[in-house]
Amino acid sequence: MSTDRTDTFGSIAVVGATGAVGREALAILELRGIAASRITALASPRSAGSTIPYAGGPLRVESLDDFDFRAIDVALFCATSGVARAHAPRAVEAGALVVDNSSAFRSDPRIPLVVPEVNADAITPADRLIANPNCSTIILLVTIEPLRKRFGVRDLVVSTYQAVSGAGAAALEELQTQAADVLAGKSPAPRVFKEPCAFNVFSHNSSVDPESGVNVEERKMIDETHKIWGDSRVRITPTCVRVPVFRTHSESVTLSLATPANLDEIRHAFTNARGLRVVDDRAANKFPTSIDAAGGDDVLVGRLRPDPAATLDPRGRTTRWCLFIAGDQLRKGAALNAVQIAELARNRFAVRIPETSRSTTLAG
Repeated sequence: MSTDRTDTFGSIAVVGATGAVGREALAILELRGIAASRITALASPRSAGSTIPYAGGPLRVESLDDFDFRAIDVALFCATSGVARAHAPRAVEAGALVVDNSSAFRSDPRIPLVVPEVNADAITPADRLIANPNCSTIILLVTIEPLRKRFGVRDLVVSTYQAVSGAGAAALEELQTQAADVLAGKSPAPRVFKEPCAFNVFSHNSSVDPESGVNVEERKMIDETHKIWGDSRVRITPTCVRVPVFRTHSESVTLSLATPANLDEIRHAFTNARGLRVVDDRAANKFPTSIDAAGGDDVLVGRLRPDPAATLDPRGRTTRWCLFIAGDQLRKGAALNAVQIAELARNRFAVRIPETSRSTTLAG
């Protein structure tokens, strides 16, 4: 069942509406006052018939498996790669604009991979399926883009501190349960992760390439950054780690600029940058935190300082800079970025495809 409203955006379906990202997408649609004529919540058959809150009332969940997308203008896929591969092509074929949060189509050269603050021009009128990058990549690139535009970037060394909820609602529940168990003197029982997640820090749970030693999360950051920037020459060295926080991914970044800059110039580059808020008060020792970033749309950036190993010129300039960032991975790192992509496409182009010009190139 759907929620009907009288407005101009058209009809929106949220696929995976009962999951962490899907619920966040619905909350963002409501919070931003998205003008949709109808909101439809879709999930697996086992969730069909249940309800989730939306706009002050219950929104009934419908089964994705037999859903007809012909009445849908925009489909926000907030589910697994397998679900996206099975159902996104038929949504496109039915005429919907699809924004997919999974990794299913990110590496496909035919599919734009978009962070609106970075590469909005990658979307064309012909694009009916647009991929949302990985959460840690989005948070990183929103921050680095003002520096890249002004000074150029040659390399990045990134260490991530990723919230357990990035692994889904079950991981979030596991942290809650394990924290209670530890405080009660019990041994935590890992289920979602191989390691206990309460009061523990461990290497990201994605699989590790046996030859390179790079895990899947780190590979995503490298490959997605190169695709979004359209530049594979930038050297990117990530180390991805899980930390025992409920939400917000944080990242420590050391980068080399193409052109030297001083602190005032770095600060100025971040001033008024879309999607960013500078939190950098040395006197008060106030910098980005997971708690401050949680639930917010902006990525927080601070600890702005030259690399201690760098040599500064007489004007305080160097190409080597360090910073620390924090962003809500369920919002800007996933659901918000997807909604912004849909808004961007809607504002630039007609959302639906004429019946005679629909493409079936994704079906194979």
